Amino acid sequence: MIPSAPNSLQPSLEDLGTPLPLVTFCVVDLETTGGGPQAAITEFGAVKVCGGQVLGEFQTLVNPQAHIPAMIAVLTGITNQMVADAPPIGRVLPSFLEFARGTVLVAHNARFDVGFLKRASEALGYQWPGNAVVDTVALARQTLMPGEVPNVKLATLADHFHTTIEPSHRALDDARATVDVLHGLLERVGNLGVGTLEDLKEFEHRVSPQRRAKRAWAQNLPEAPGVYVFFSDRPGQGRQVLYVGKSTNIRRRVRGYFTSSETRPRMDEMVRVATGVETIVCATDLEAEIRELRMIAAHSPRYNRRSKRQNKLAWVKLTRDYWPRLSVVTSVADDQATYWGPFSSRTAAETACQTLYEAYPIRQCSQRMGRNGKASSCALGEIGRCLAPCTGTDRDVYLRTVEAVREAVTSDIRPTLALVGRRIAKLSQQQRYEDAREVTERLEAFVTATTRFHRLVGLSRCEQIVAARWEPRSSSRPGWHIHVIRHGRLAAAVVAAPGQSARTMADEAVRTAETVLPTPHDLPAGSVEEAERIVAWLESPGVRLIDIRGEWSLPVHVGLDEGDLARFTLGGTPARQPAEVA
Repeated sequence: MIPSAPNSLQPSLEDLGTPLPLVTFCVVDLETTGGGPQAAITEFGAVKVCGGQVLGEFQTLVNPQAHIPAMIAVLTGITNQMVADAPPIGRVLPSFLEFARGTVLVAHNARFDVGFLKRASEALGYQWPGNAVVDTVALARQTLMPGEVPNVKLATLADHFHTTIEPSHRALDDARATVDVLHGLLERVGNLGVGTLEDLKEFEHRVSPQRRAKRAWAQNLPEAPGVYVFFSDRPGQGRQVLYVGKSTNIRRRVRGYFTSSETRPRMDEMVRVATGVETIVCATDLEAEIRELRMIAAHSPRYNRRSKRQNKLAWVKLTRDYWPRLSVVTSVADDQATYWGPFSSRTAAETACQTLYEAYPIRQCSQRMGRNGKASSCALGEIGRCLAPCTGTDRDVYLRTVEAVREAVTSDIRPTLALVGRRIAKLSQQQRYEDAREVTERLEAFVTATTRFHRLVGLSRCEQIVAARWEPRSSSRPGWHIHVIRHGRLAAAVVAAPGQSARTMADEAVRTAETVLPTPHDLPAGSVEEAERIVAWLESPGVRLIDIRGEWSLPVHVGLDEGDLARFTLGGTPARQPAEVA
């Protein structure tokens, strides 16, 4: 059996957070030669405290190896003579980093002090340890009532909380005063229900109590891969899906929406509007991805950016008119025409078509044309960029050109590359480099679009693919992740846990898989994005094919590497060969 998710009714340490009395804080203050990026540290002062008890202190002058401005010397009392024999930052910083190891850094205006520490670490080649940081300035602004203090300067707060040490612009004295300010602020926020380090960080970053209170929604959610749905139930309005997301650990991800780690304004608004969250546990990560895509397409949640991009794909159609042409359309019909795509927008489709127009003089106009053209030629016809069927062109000649266009998008891109490559080489010889670059970019878009199209077609042509990939024990669902894909759509997903037979689980998945019918033009039975996610998974390292019905293949001459593309764009003209299928 597939292992079940851990019992989420028992709160974990992660859910409870770290109680503030158990947190070791390192309260630090620095004196410097100034406030700019070129300034240097002249003194360290730090106090390590836990549960109200002082565990240790750290203090030293630092030789900044630069002149201390007179104004700074007057303010701090630190002179050039005092630091002349002091150790340089390269000897002090490692000792401080060891002193602060595993602690939460606290500073008054932490951006200043921590910024200096990070720059010094980078300059000396030390990796910044990434300690959590609490800023007593931000905490005071959130904690104290308006008008309670005139400002949040350290001296003002020290007077307000009656600290035992008065700030003096010397590092250790200011650090000791900041310890008392911190304890005074913690006592105040404790009365507001802030009892853990996680609560404190959320409070500091203005996470509203209403938002924090909704953390209870995540308490009983499964710690497994799947999809989560924030919804709103309003009287008389029914249920509205607000946001759909996926995660390898639903519970952990949903909890993040109620903490300071979630900083997106639209997500803050979404959580305020939401009245609940539901989940769908999935067997595999790929199934979670696919379910997310399908639910976004079905509900168009207003807080999902992707939902705003749904149904905006464009396709290029080679029409079946008497005089065929390329037409940009929004969907594929069962009309026996040739389609190519998809493209992210109409503009992208038209740009890709320009490459075909560069190579083949097919008509670009959209007017209706009868069998016998009698109109005068357009500008493109006069310069040889169009065969101008409007003037009575030989139809057999025109249809041979149309067939070359069809072959370019269905089986062999080499003639197109050669023709456009000669155009690029000619522009380069004329030193029209910007024009050559523009044509080259359009050619690259053509190659990318054609390769993408055939990857989709190759997958969709297969009646069934059964594939598996081993996931290690460190993953959320260890074992063989098995997927059944039919005509480019995910039809089933299961996990064969360690010790289970992958073949038996695969056979069971095939028996219970969704029935999927083929579509016209061998295009995916699901969405394009779903098929692309499936292809990416199938092509990932470690995937093994268990069964396949159909031909999962690409035409030989539709995909080229960068070296081949460069050879063509330099004017090479390879011998034309009939298209083959791998």
